[in-house]
Amino acid sequence: MLLAVLAAGCVETRWDGEPSDHFDGRHFHNEEPFQEGLADLVRFFLSREPGTWQRELEPIDTPPPPRRVDSGTLRMTVIGHATVLVQADGVNLLTDPIWSDRASPLSWAGPHRYRPPGLAFEDLPPIDVVVISHNHYDHLDLPTLRRLDAEHDPTFIVPAGDQVILRDNGITPVVPRDWGQGWEMPNGCRLTAVQVRHWSGRRILPSDRNLSLWTGYVMDTDGGPLYFAGDTGYESHFTETRRAHGPIRAALLPIGAYRPRWLTEYQHLSPGDAVQAHLDLQSPFSVGIHHGTFKLANDDMNEAADTLDERTAERGLAPDVFPPGREGTTYPVPPLPEATPCSSQGIS
Repeated sequence: MLLAVLAAGCVETRWDGEPSDHFDGRHFHNEEPFQEGLADLVRFFLSREPGTWQRELEPIDTPPPPRRVDSGTLRMTVIGHATVLVQADGVNLLTDPIWSDRASPLSWAGPHRYRPPGLAFEDLPPIDVVVISHNHYDHLDLPTLRRLDAEHDPTFIVPAGDQVILRDNGITPVVPRDWGQGWEMPNGCRLTAVQVRHWSGRRILPSDRNLSLWTGYVMDTDGGPLYFAGDTGYESHFTETRRAHGPIRAALLPIGAYRPRWLTEYQHLSPGDAVQAHLDLQSPFSVGIHHGTFKLANDDMNEAADTLDERTAERGLAPDVFPPGREGTTYPVPPLPEATPCSSQGIS
């Protein structure tokens, strides 16, 4: 696998936008750079103390979801890892879809799946929109994207720079977005790319790092906005997103692949960080994602979910306010009392 990801040399600039506070004309960056590199990855593998995982791949008997939901309704069905089917106001959207058995460029090596998808691909309703948070293999899975393109023909919304990967693989239409840029969904509501703290790259070579952006998304609905973090470390961007977009109806927050903290703290929330993010967003309801599907770090298979329950209790939150997402579980979310329909807001 290492030889495969090292095989390609330098790559061209992927984004021709103007330089900004997070883009220098070629590379994207956070305010604080991500310093860990190949030597740190080697250190991780040499000192690794992996948690206990056991493959549980019996298919989950999840009833097919409705083809569409009415205005004001929000249903979130957890597929697994960071993949969630979001149905709201007549639109069906998938986050970071992966149905593959491995999160890898190779079909025979790399992290494999420990839990089955929470919904059979064949049981998906018509998919209108697919959002990608960044280009790591557990979030941008080309086999799944090709199948969605062939069978559903959705619009793919990707971070700035990742349009090159999709177009080179014949996947269209694709819309790249920088932080703060919006896009009008088929129902007239706005989808906005928002700041998170992560990094990008699909090869180990330094020349491939941070040529494309990493992003979260705010999806406006008639009952208030939905927040999808994708993959992120903890920082003030949660509070800033809430200030910019108002009260959050529901949030999808990553909780897993968080140990050891010397390697993961910059890029991944711990369950405790996720609870703080939930509070920063002032969301009445959140779901924990990015755990228990692919073994990516040292935490046990069920550790993130169990620890999230402990951290919510420590903060005085009811257990049903922030559950760890379980494959095949659907979470209906009521509208915010003060929410107004979003279809006439306009897109800038």
